[in-house]
Amino acid sequence: MVAVKDRLARRCARGACAGYLDAMIEIRGLSKRYGDRVAVDDLSFTIRPGHVTGFLGPNGAGKTTTMRVMLGLDAPSAGSVTINGKPFAQVYSAMREVGALLDAKAVHGGRSAYNHLWCLAATNGIPRSRVDEVIGIVGLEDVAKNRSKGFSLGMSQRLGIAAALLGDPEILMFDEPVNGLDPEGIRWIRLLMRSLAAEGRTVFVSSHLMSEMENTADHLIVIGRGKLIADCPMAEFTAGGGARTTTVVKTPDANRLAVAVEAAGGTLEPDADEFTVHGLGPERIGELALANGILLHHLAPSRVSLEEAFMELTADSVEYQAKG
Repeated sequence: MVAVKDRLARRCARGACAGYLDAMIEIRGLSKRYGDRVAVDDLSFTIRPGHVTGFLGPNGAGKTTTMRVMLGLDAPSAGSVTINGKPFAQVYSAMREVGALLDAKAVHGGRSAYNHLWCLAATNGIPRSRVDEVIGIVGLEDVAKNRSKGFSLGMSQRLGIAAALLGDPEILMFDEPVNGLDPEGIRWIRLLMRSLAAEGRTVFVSSHLMSEMENTADHLIVIGRGKLIADCPMAEFTAGGGARTTTVVKTPDANRLAVAVEAAGGTLEPDADEFTVHGLGPERIGELALANGILLHHLAPSRVSLEEAFMELTADSVEYQAKG
């Protein structure tokens, strides 16, 4: 962690952080069809620098397709994607502007980790010294000369992340980066993504691991069946807005509070030594308590987990559902 902080301080001192602040990805009206199937349907959103932006959606939602179109691997059926104001095809030095991990196993198995990275560096005008740097960053020093076909999934993920970092890019995109990583590795990639965003870079990450995304992402883009469902900060997504507004209350006068809450259109249910009020926010409950002379010991908005909020919001967008 000290090394990450030292690296961040050095980069900011030479003005690198300020240079990243214009780096962003803009998607406007993006659609992608495969025959009669619509994989992505009129998506529009912006991924801004200085944040870890999480990309969520059920299986089949169109996340990987969207990322492939963003990287120019698939052509859109309609709409546009621009990276720093340009389509990916017009990015002059792709690895220096965008680093991506989509498939950790997409590596020539006969090459060593070092040679794989050196080939990428040589064909993109990146100095050999950077290969050693990224190998150190991802912790593959001991196996750098080993052939990648013998790598575990976790080691392959680290190699893929090293390749994404090779050009020291201002934009980074990761698809399921924690697959195969042990707890230490998961914590490492979490700190890495946060440090990259803190440098002012644009970090975009897709993952099904909700608990980890909740600890990593600042902002969320959620899609279902190819359509945009949510585009908001993590705190807003898990706070429970709209119909999901809930508030936790502690009071010695629950009966009178229940009467006041129900008269205002809310409901109150007991939960251990607390009460959960549905349909009313803390400000409104505080006003009701004051008007009715009700003593409150605790009053706070209820926050659901990311998994709970995600499951509720995407319930109608799940393509494959098991029967209980």
